[in-house]
Parts: sequence; C-alpha cells; structure tokens
Amino acid sequence: MTERFSFSLLATDGKARLGVISTPRGEIRTPAFMPVGTAGTVKAMMPESVRATGADILLGNTYHLMLRPTAERIDRLGGLHRFMNWDRPILTDSGGFQVMSLSDLRKLTEDGVTFRSHVDGSRHFLGPERSMEIQRLLGSDIVMCFDECPALPADEARVAESMRLSMRWAARSRDAFGDRPGHALFGIQQGGVTHDLRAESAEALRAIGFDGYALGGLAVGEGQEAMFGVLDFAPDMLPADRPRYLMGVGKPDDIVGAVRRGVDMMDCVLPSRSGRTGQAFTRRGVVNIKNARHQDDPRPLDEACTCPACRNYSRAYLHHVFRAKEIISSMLLTWHNLRYFQDIMQGMREAIAAGEFAAWQAGFEAARAEGDIEPL
Repeated sequence: MTERFSFSLLATDGKARLGVISTPRGEIRTPAFMPVGTAGTVKAMMPESVRATGADILLGNTYHLMLRPTAERIDRLGGLHRFMNWDRPILTDSGGFQVMSLSDLRKLTEDGVTFRSHVDGSRHFLGPERSMEIQRLLGSDIVMCFDECPALPADEARVAESMRLSMRWAARSRDAFGDRPGHALFGIQQGGVTHDLRAESAEALRAIGFDGYALGGLAVGEGQEAMFGVLDFAPDMLPADRPRYLMGVGKPDDIVGAVRRGVDMMDCVLPSRSGRTGQAFTRRGVVNIKNARHQDDPRPLDEACTCPACRNYSRAYLHHVFRAKEIISSMLLTWHNLRYFQDIMQGMREAIAAGEFAAWQAGFEAARAEGDIEPL
C-alpha cells in the first residue's frame, strides 16, 4: 500500500482519460463517481452497501459536519473514517459552496465568511485557515481549498472579483494545509463561463501548485450547453499529470459528456436524492416508480442490473413500498441508482482502455433514447 498520494494516467481515448489515484487508504479508479455522504452517511445506505455498488471513494461535507456533530468531536472519536465506518478514501469539500447558498445568512470579507447556522442560528466563521483545520480534524484524504462560488448567471465583473478572491484564498489554503504526506490538497478553478477568467484562474493555481485540480463554479444554474462549452476548453488548462475533478455533477449524460472532455472525478447527490423521491436511473432513462403503470408489473426496474432492487424485487413491489412510505423504498432505489452510476463509470473505464469510447457513448445514448419498456 502506498504511503503517499499519486495519480497515474493509464490510457487516453480522445480527451477521455483512464487512470488511478493511489492513496494510503486504497486506490481510486478513474473516471470516478463519488457518492455524497453529506453528514457522515450516504442517506439510506450502509457503508458496506455503498462499497458493494462499486464506489472507491466518498465525499463528506465540511459545512454540515462542522456544525453537527463538529469536527472537534469527530477528531476525538478517531476521525471521520472510523466515525462513519468507511475505511477507504474520503474527499471533503471546503464548505464554500454551502456558504454561498446561504447568501441571506452570510457576510463575506477578504478574511472569509461569517454566517449563521441553518441548524440553530448560531454564528460561525469560515475562512481558508479554518477550513483546512476542520478538514484536518476530519482526517479526509483529499482536501479542497476554500473558495467562493457565485451562482450563475452573474455579470462578468462579479465573476472576476469572486475568482480572484478564490485564488487568494487558494494560496492561503496551500499555506495552511502544510506538508501532510498521504493527504492531498486540490485547487479549484473558477471563472464562470469566460475563457479568459478560467485561464487566469488556472495560471494562478498552477503557480501555487496542488495535488489535483477541480473545476468549480459549474452546474450552478448555467445549463448543460454552457457547462459543456466551458468543459471544451477548461480541463485542458489544468496539468495533465494531476486528477481533474468536476464538482457537483451530475446527471448521467452530464457525467459522460464531462469524461469525454477530460474530467476524471465527479460527485452529486442526485442518485441518492432521486432514490428517496421515487426516481430510478436505468439504461433506458429515468423511471418514476410512483406512477400507477408499475403497480401490477412483475418485471425488474432494469433487467441488465444486478443490484438487489433489480435482482430480488419487482416494479410492483417497489411501487408499493414507495406509495406506502416504507423505508425500504429509499434503501432499494438509492442502492440501484448508485449501482447504475458506478456501472456507467466502469463502462467508460473499459471503453477508454479499449479505445472504444465513442462507440460506447453512442450505445449509451441510443439505449436512453429508446425510453422505458412498454407497460404491460
């Protein structure tokens, strides 16, 4: 087992990349999708179940964990891995995105952000140094530098001001992170949808030097076309020998389009959140299990899927337990969705290795275009 963090690029097919991130807690196959464990849990899932879906790494949320149960408590109890019973790598976000979403409860200065907790209204401060301290206490393997992310659309002057503040915070994050063998710090590129601002941000990040680089400020309201427009050029601005992480993405076609454009890592709450609201992602598109058409259907959600929901239960049963508000509905649909997302990643990894990514993507899109199986 390695004692340091490293990234190996194993193959490329066009801009799509196959690689592996090595950490002391295990390898992460890329392209990688990271399930989101916001408050120390992937909702409706046990850690061993998440691992069984094929996940190599989870994401934890600095903002939520600092408020409840607090990073200091988690540290006293042995760190986040032990606390949540996940012995593989964990990436923690910086808290910046959540603070952005609390615009009515925050005050932004050069030093950082003062905000009120959404839990109890208590006042807190979060800046680069405090974010690094919290993530150190949590013990995360991949740490994100503290940034500010304006919601789009926004005027270019606002985006530029925010990006340059984030770059100053990135340098402070790098200094505060220090030398932590076995742990990695990722910088976050900002700049909205503007080429020149993205280039300026990438240049600043490369000058500071990070173990990996994220593309931030996307999937925040700009739409898929605009996001892909940025991904057509932004990943190429980042070092090719480091992982590239697209934050907060996304839907299956977002993920495939991002990998096609050179992205290595992604995360999103969508598979777990959708599972709790009765939406299942399948090879033929999205199934709304709440619909009455499923109530007498003995067939599985997806005949090609080997998850417990598809292997052991019918659409009729899944419809019933969702309508009855039974907890097993969230459990089964979340497991299925996470497995489907991991199957996408595995399919892309195999296609890149074989030099057949374009053909794989064409098959992926054709299956989704067919739509769900006909009702009985």
